Amino acid sequence: MATVNFTGVVDRDLLQRAEVIAAKAETSVNAMFNVELRYLVETFEASEALGNQNYRTLLDFSLGRIDDLKAMRVLGIDTEEDLFLLMAQARLPMPRLSDAATKAMVAELNALSK
Repeated sequence: MATVNFTGVVDRDLLQRAEVIAAKAETSVNAMFNVELRYLVETFEASEALGNQNYRTLLDFSLGRIDDLKAMRVLGIDTEEDLFLLMAQARLPMPRLSDAATKAMVAELNALSK
């Protein structure tokens, strides 16, 4: 198998945490990255080959491209619990709010308590 070097950007804290996990697992961040990227690519390709767009919908939700309501509508499910279970089965992370959105929510909650 041919390999290629590439450059990417990752959050410093995330990389440090990944390095700790890699050390504990006696492997490298590169090896962990390759395993996860291979899983993502192969799962996406398999779902596309079958004409199933559910994985694409879950990936779009994970990347924050669509919200939970749209994901649930497209997937034909009624509860957020079902969405969370599908995300876990797909081994995809839940979307995270940006720091700005999180700070805005905190400020809004603090304003409510005054």
